[in-house]
Amino acid sequence: MVNFPKIPNSTTVTEFLLTRFSDVWELRVLHALLFLLMYLATLTGNLLIVTVTTFDWKLHTPMYFFLRNLSVLDMCYISVTVPKACAIFLLDSRVISMAGCAAQVFLVFLFAYTELLLLTIMALDRYVAICQPLHYTMIMKHRVCVQMTLASVLSGLAYSVLHTGSTFYLSFCQSNMVHQFFCDSPSLLKLSCSDTFSNEILILASAVLVGGGCFAFITMSYICIFSTVLKLPTRGERGKAFSTCVPHILVVTVFLSSGAAVYVKPASNSPTVQDMITSVFYSIIPPFLNPIIYSLRNKQIKEALRRIMTRNLDSGKKDSLKPFPF
Repeated sequence: MVNFPKIPNSTTVTEFLLTRFSDVWELRVLHALLFLLMYLATLTGNLLIVTVTTFDWKLHTPMYFFLRNLSVLDMCYISVTVPKACAIFLLDSRVISMAGCAAQVFLVFLFAYTELLLLTIMALDRYVAICQPLHYTMIMKHRVCVQMTLASVLSGLAYSVLHTGSTFYLSFCQSNMVHQFFCDSPSLLKLSCSDTFSNEILILASAVLVGGGCFAFITMSYICIFSTVLKLPTRGERGKAFSTCVPHILVVTVFLSSGAAVYVKPASNSPTVQDMITSVFYSIIPPFLNPIIYSLRNKQIKEALRRIMTRNLDSGKKDSLKPFPF
C-alpha cells in the first residue's frame, strides 16, 4: 500500500485585500477626495506639458523632449495606483485579483524604474548644456535622445519582469491582507509562506545598484554643474542656471528617499501606517510635483502656452468671419 504525503491544511490565495488608511467613512471620503484631486491635477498638468512641448516648435529641444516623455510616464505611473485606491476608499470591497495585483507590481516597477532613469538622463542633459555648451548639439542629438529613452523603457521592462516573476513565484497561503493601498513587492513578501530571503536580497541589491548608481551619477553631475555655475560672471546667469537645476534635485531627492525607505529595509521591520504614508511620496507625489515644478516655474513653457492660445484664438476669429455655407 502506497502512503501519500499529507497535504497541509492551508488555503491557496487567489485574491488579495488592500488596506485603507482608515475605516471611518468620513476619513475615507476625505482620503478619496485628496487622492482624486491630486490625480486630476497631475493629469491636467502633465497633459498641458505634453501638448505645449509637442505643438510649439521652439520647445523641440532635448530638454523638453525628455520632459515630454517624463510627463507621459507620470500620467501612466499615477494611474496604476490612484484609481484603485479611490475605489477601495469609497466602496465596501477591497478585493484585487491575483492578476490585478501582479499587474500593479509589474507597472509600478516599470514606471518607477523608467522615471528614475529619465531623471538621471535629464541630469546628464543639464550637465552637457551648462558644462559643455559648445558640444551640446553634437552630443545630445535627437537620435541619441530617442535611443536613451528606448533603452530606459526596455531595461525597465526586463527589470519589472524579473521582480514580478520572483515575487509571484512564491506561494501565498492563509493571509491575503496586503498592508498597503496598492500591491507592491515588500508588502507581498510578508504574506508568503515560502522562504523570501532571496527575494529580499534581490530587492535590496537592485535598489542599491540602480538607485544608488543613479543617485551617484546625478550627484556628480550637479557638483560639476554648480562648480561651473558659480564661475558665471553675472548674478542673473547664475540664478537662471540654479532655477533649472534645484527643482530637478528636489524631485529626485523626494523620489529616491521615499522609495529607499520602503524597498531598502527588510520587509519584516516595516510599520504598516508608516509604509503607506511613505509610499505616497514615491508613487503619487513625484508625478504630482513634476508639472508644477517644470511648467509653473518655467518661463519658456508659459510663453509657449501663450503663443498656442493666441494662435488658436486668432484662428477661431478668422473662422467666425467666414460666411456661413448654406
